Amino acid sequence: MKKLGLLTTLLLLTVMLIAQENAGKTLPDVVVKTMTGESFNTADIENDGNPIIVSFWALWCHPCIKELTTIADVYEDWQEETGVKLYAISIDDARSTAKVGPLVNGKGWDYEVLLDPNGDFKRAMNVNMIPHTFVLDANKNIVWQHTSFAEGAELDLIEIIRKLKNGEDITEH
Repeated sequence: MKKLGLLTTLLLLTVMLIAQENAGKTLPDVVVKTMTGESFNTADIENDGNPIIVSFWALWCHPCIKELTTIADVYEDWQEETGVKLYAISIDDARSTAKVGPLVNGKGWDYEVLLDPNGDFKRAMNVNMIPHTFVLDANKNIVWQHTSFAEGAELDLIEIIRKLKNGEDITEH
């Protein structure tokens, strides 16, 4: 039992260290697909100098869908207040990407949804667990990230976005 606890602790530390590797970096240059099947370069993710959220998710990930659905309920207000834009990156493989559109439309998600069926963008961003959410500043630098989702986590996320929009320090998050 002690070995399992130690292994779990080491795994969590490893994930946290890998996640911190991205801090201060910009988005990598990777080609993914749009919902209509067109190529899209991730270096073109932009929001006119406003904060950006990049959220990796999959159809089979219930916490991912819960997070994106929870944010969808307040997304319009967030956009009005901060100008934030969310890019939801599906990591579903080629066999299941056809199901992404119906789910997105059924949930009424008003996000930019991109498909990463080969996992190229996921690997370039060191995403090992989902949901994995990144926040980018006005210069598209990765300034914050988080894995997993729990009720109320969206409140922390919007607080970070607000501080970023106002030019405040977000290092205590």
